[in-house]
Order: sequence, then C-alpha cells, then structure tokens
Amino acid sequence: MTVLLLIRHGANDMVHGRLAGRLPGVRLNEEGRRQAASLAARLADLPIEAVYSSPLDRTVETAEAIAAPRGLPIRLVEALQEVDYGEWQGAELKELYKHELWPGVQHYPSGTRFPNGETLGETQMRIVAALDALRARHPKGMIAVVSHADAIRLATAYYIGIHIDLFQRLEVATCSVTAIGFTRMGPRLLAYNDTGSLAHLKPKPEEAQPAPSEASPQSGQAAEAATGNGVAAPTAAATGATTPA
Repeated sequence: MTVLLLIRHGANDMVHGRLAGRLPGVRLNEEGRRQAASLAARLADLPIEAVYSSPLDRTVETAEAIAAPRGLPIRLVEALQEVDYGEWQGAELKELYKHELWPGVQHYPSGTRFPNGETLGETQMRIVAALDALRARHPKGMIAVVSHADAIRLATAYYIGIHIDLFQRLEVATCSVTAIGFTRMGPRLLAYNDTGSLAHLKPKPEEAQPAPSEASPQSGQAAEAATGNGVAAPTAAATGATTPA
C-alpha cells in the first residue's frame, strides 16, 4: 500500500490577507518555521522514503525541514505547483470577495476560470495526475508531498469521492498532514488536517466586516474573514468554528 502524506507549507505573511498564488519570494515567517520544525518532529518516526515538493519557496522550505534530518533530497515537481490564479494572484482577499467571479469560485469551482488562469477543475486533474504518478513510483512506500491548500483540498476531495463543487467544505491548515492510503479496495483517508493538536478548533475573533455600501450582494458573507485556505469560502472561519492557519 502506498501512503501519501499531503502536507501544506507553513505560515507566511500572506496567508491571511492576500492570495499569494505563484508569486516568487513568499517564504515562511517565524511562525511558519516553527510549524515546520514541529512537523518534522511529528513525522520523525514515520518511514518516509521520499520527499516531493512544489517548487515555490514556502513549500521547499517546509520540505527541507522534513528531508534534512533524514538525509533525503527534495524532489521538485512542477505539477504540484499552486493554482494558477491568473490576474487574482497577489490580490487582497477582501477585494476578491467583491469580484463577480467569487460566487462561482465558491459554488461552481469546477467551471469557473480565474481571469487568465486555471479552473479549479483543471487544477484537480493536474494534481491528481501528479500524485498518481508519484505513488506508482512507490507502490509500497510512504512519501511526503508538500504542496498548497487548494491543491491538497482538491486532491483529497477526488480520492474520497467528494464532488469538486463541494471541495470548499474542506479545510487544510498550514503544516497539516493529510494521509491517504491506496489499497486494492481503493483510497482510504487515514488522517486529515492533522496539526498535532486541536488548537485550530479554538474560536477566533470575528474580523471587521465592510460597510454595506462597500460590498456586493454576493460578498456579504464572504467579506467576513480570510481562511488562509487559498480561495476557501470564509463562512466557517468567520463563525470562529475553525482556524486553518
């Protein structure tokens, strides 16, 4: 059985305010480095035989924390790359909540294309094809794959049978581990969004909402909070139910 450990990169200064996308130079901040070190300690007893990573700085830095103590190389895979958010890349989330495409991203992601970028359906196909190729290389092993929130949520939805248009219901925290085992009976979800504690369940203070005149009709709920989960619907975080990063 192959076991995939899908690991989100650690925190960075853009997690809660802007859509970093594929911008270069987005590196782990102090919290992210601490998370990566803690993650490496949690994984220490697992027989990880290879570490793969998206080529972006924040994922490579997280992968280094896992690979270095084991003396493993980091194998960069372009297809594990972040979503191509097109013109949305680098934008402030509070502004994206007002965009006419925002409802489509939340409720019809399979068919909503980011301006001059991918659809999340295309991202899902790309990520799943990459993961299937990696697990074919390791038919009986455990491998660590460091990637991004939306990529991990889309892959998880695919393997456990959640329709892509419902994938926003999944949350993936920074430096969390989602483990999927591939048996002869099919994929099995062995761990999900594991951060080593339940701290991410503690309520967070609600963030300030924009004045009604500043928000579009569709953005009323969305403008409440950024989840740090790529383009995740913010409703759960706004209620204080989850703390993804």
